[in-house]
Amino acid sequence: MVERWHDEAWATHMWWSGKTTRRKFLALSSAAAGAVGATMLVPAPWREAFGQSKPYKVGVLQPLSGTGAAGGKTALVGTQMAVERINKSGGINGRPIELIVADYESKPDVGRRKAEKMVLEDKVDVAEGGYLSNVCLACMPVFEENKTVWMIGVCLDTTITTTKCSRYVFRPFDYAPAQAVAISPYLVNKMGKKWHIAYLDYAWGQSTRDAYLQQIKKNGGEVVETTGIPLGTADMAPFVSKITGSFDGLFGIFFGANAVNFTNAIYDLGLTKKYKYAGDGAIAESTHLPALGQKIEGFVGINRYIPVMEPPLNTPYHKKFFDQAVAALKQIDPSGPLPDRYVQSNFEAMNFLKLGMQKSRFRGREDTMNLIEALEGLDVKESDDFPQGDKTIRKEDHQAFLREFIFTVKNNKHKLLETIPKEKTIVPPSCTFA
Repeated sequence: MVERWHDEAWATHMWWSGKTTRRKFLALSSAAAGAVGATMLVPAPWREAFGQSKPYKVGVLQPLSGTGAAGGKTALVGTQMAVERINKSGGINGRPIELIVADYESKPDVGRRKAEKMVLEDKVDVAEGGYLSNVCLACMPVFEENKTVWMIGVCLDTTITTTKCSRYVFRPFDYAPAQAVAISPYLVNKMGKKWHIAYLDYAWGQSTRDAYLQQIKKNGGEVVETTGIPLGTADMAPFVSKITGSFDGLFGIFFGANAVNFTNAIYDLGLTKKYKYAGDGAIAESTHLPALGQKIEGFVGINRYIPVMEPPLNTPYHKKFFDQAVAALKQIDPSGPLPDRYVQSNFEAMNFLKLGMQKSRFRGREDTMNLIEALEGLDVKESDDFPQGDKTIRKEDHQAFLREFIFTVKNNKHKLLETIPKEKTIVPPSCTFA
């Protein structure tokens, strides 16, 4: 199948496996090498940097077309930023990384087929990426059956590291139960006791809804009703118009274009004046703020990452990541969006793989179990590799725990309200590996 995204303007400067031969790549001019992506995978010249070293093949699954395309493209930027740094600093164990990028078109069946091709035909050593939870769930069995580590870069469905957990799958960022534990006291004690939850009616939205139902109740609040809206619904007015009654706040669980459509609908129907508006931080990612304008003003959310330079994010590590991300994102969007959590989590996912591969002296899939053991319980500190902060991948379920940020939107910018330490986000494991 032809990867149509290759021909899109935002991808013209990227280098991916299959776009060019190594011989042609070595012949790139020094001017071209300065373009974003020209040295993204293997610093030129190849032989001077790595000699005859065999590259590690890293399969990357992202939705570069369809419903999740906007987020998938920024997620890919995060992966490539990390790979650029890794290769420029000598690779992993003296070997460079070669990315095998596949667009799964925002469809679970396509995602599974692309995952199968990666492990069976492309013979990737490890995999990274994801984004849409229903696709992640469809692909997890492929990586388990083929004994290949998959470091998920975005997918938030709770079951990925609970009831459907896999020894071969890792989530190096937060999930809904941890987020709900972190923000529910704020919701109930500072915003209101009674809540209505509106959510995207698919895997991620459903599991996130359940986490908030539990934690709001645990903190003395009440969820009076919930409203599910199908993924990809353009006109949400028919659903939103049914949200009525006596409650204090409306909590939204949406991302991407769905988040913009939902916010527009509740604003236009006057619900943001009648109720306090809060939700998953994906509603107010930096890439959405220009489109939302004043309609998102006053929104309160929780996120693992927000692009601000106020404490505790005013570090040289974050500044370096932020500047690199801004430059990279401008290549795919001339308006110059600020980095979002999709860039951050994929950037750090690749760095987790790097550390695990170094620690285990990973050679290829024959060393998969050694890599898994190196990653289990891995504790990392805030650094150039992990600008978001300290985090730990728990051995029992491969779920990471990290600090969370409660924020509001003021004058169309993120404003940090509270930082919740990772120790206060931990929930008990609920996973039994097969």
